[in-house]
Amino acid sequence: MSEQTASRSVSVLGLGPMGQSMVKAFLAAGIEVTVWNRSTAKIDAMVALGAKRADTVAEALDANEVSVLSLTHYDAMYDVLGQAIDHLPGKVIANLSSDSPEKARAGAKWVRERGAEFFSGGVMSAGDNIAHPASYIFYSGPKPVFDAHAELLSPLSPQEYLGADDGLAQVFYQALLTIFHPWLLAFDQATAVIAKSGHDIAQFVPFAVRASEAFPYFMEQFSVANQNGGWADLASLRMMDAGAQHIIDASEEVGVDAGFSHLAQSYWRKAVAASETAGTPVSTYALIRGETS
Repeated sequence: MSEQTASRSVSVLGLGPMGQSMVKAFLAAGIEVTVWNRSTAKIDAMVALGAKRADTVAEALDANEVSVLSLTHYDAMYDVLGQAIDHLPGKVIANLSSDSPEKARAGAKWVRERGAEFFSGGVMSAGDNIAHPASYIFYSGPKPVFDAHAELLSPLSPQEYLGADDGLAQVFYQALLTIFHPWLLAFDQATAVIAKSGHDIAQFVPFAVRASEAFPYFMEQFSVANQNGGWADLASLRMMDAGAQHIIDASEEVGVDAGFSHLAQSYWRKAVAASETAGTPVSTYALIRGETS
């Protein structure tokens, strides 16, 4: 296989919604793609679009220098690559699966001990829409390895290389999901209150979008505060406690589950109690960091 051909071909192992999106992006960019998945139906669907079939993991690894993994978690990587350990030496594994930073570091060590290069990624996308303007991918691991294959992977999404720590992509990826998951639940609760109050969710949404435009301001302000121990003012903490109670009342009056707001309120109340005990304001950031009880 020539260097030119190798640079324009890749294997993708794992054809869930994200893996299929990756295959489509590679094919659209004119890159030759070999695919493997436990479910042959998903392989058939990608082959119909122009991908090449690998019946085994070994065939997928042998087909190209670089293999992209899109699996449920890192434990699946051991199961999948374990089927073809003898085919790993000299290969490059780009694991774009989600998991914890420590599991990514352990996975990187495991792959390298078996003779392959490794770098990790965290795909920040709008669902499985990696072509969305807001989508991008965090990468981490040895920079020379990433740089050597960055162009090949460029069709997937804009790239954000973070550093040599194999777990760093997952640190940033999971940190952003930490913000996103509560937002999903909060939006469900908010729209449930609108609907069960007898009003139109569609009428509400433009106001929610407008309010979200202030989020960058708050993130910038709180990031500065959190670099200095966190935002804490006893009167303001009590105000947040009271505000949370108003949200709980508005939700429960119409039969909406306010468990999420009860949880938020518990943090404001812990901060108030800690502040009263310490005789100085204690931030929720300090509580979450485990710096005070």
